[in-house]
Amino acid sequence: METILKIGNLYKDFSGLEVLSGITVEIHGGERHAIIGPNGAGKSTLFNVITGLYKPSRGKIYFLDKDITGLPAHKIARLGISRSFQIINIFPLMTVYENVRNAIVSRFNCRFNCTTFLHRHRKIDQETNRVVELLALGDVRDTLASELSYGRQRHLELALTIARDPILILLDEPTAGLNSEETRSAVQLIRQVTEGRALIMVEHDMEVVFGLADRITVLNGGALLATGTPNEIRDNEEVRKAYLGRK
Repeated sequence: METILKIGNLYKDFSGLEVLSGITVEIHGGERHAIIGPNGAGKSTLFNVITGLYKPSRGKIYFLDKDITGLPAHKIARLGISRSFQIINIFPLMTVYENVRNAIVSRFNCRFNCTTFLHRHRKIDQETNRVVELLALGDVRDTLASELSYGRQRHLELALTIARDPILILLDEPTAGLNSEETRSAVQLIRQVTEGRALIMVEHDMEVVFGLADRITVLNGGALLATGTPNEIRDNEEVRKAYLGRK
């Protein structure tokens, strides 16, 4: 199976405080991979290092065999890595359609010459419509993002993430703050829009993790505790003691 992302012996410290300690893991093409662990385990820091928001202290990261270690976030994004955030990151005073259209424009690397006449740019409009419908946002396409329910705002953020047509998608707590019905809807959408793509997600809801993930990596205290299939992780005694046993 093709390796999409390879993380080798990764360390990250902040002023001497080690947050990641020797993380080594591979993400395969088309797999859904969950990162779990207690609060403070280093999950969000790992996301931020992968996507270029933080530079690693040591170690290497390869994406499609290209060394992306320490590259700035915008260059990593253009290579085909797209992420969401734990805190919703949308444009509240723009409509749903305008939010998605902005992400499409960014994907096509357009500048003033095409954004000035955006309504004439057929390809961008077609792709925007496709993503809006894919995420079941057609009924609120002309609604301001700030007026959406929390659950629909999560759907919109997922739309912005996949609008860039990424090879690798990173979702940080995609079901955080959602009720049971909204969570089921979010899981269905995630499964649908990540089909055939590589996905890494940080998630605390173990029902979501074990229902979606092909493989799971467990972090504890900044170190890698285990990586394996859902069954292997569920049966791992060390994982139960460190994390799952708390549920």
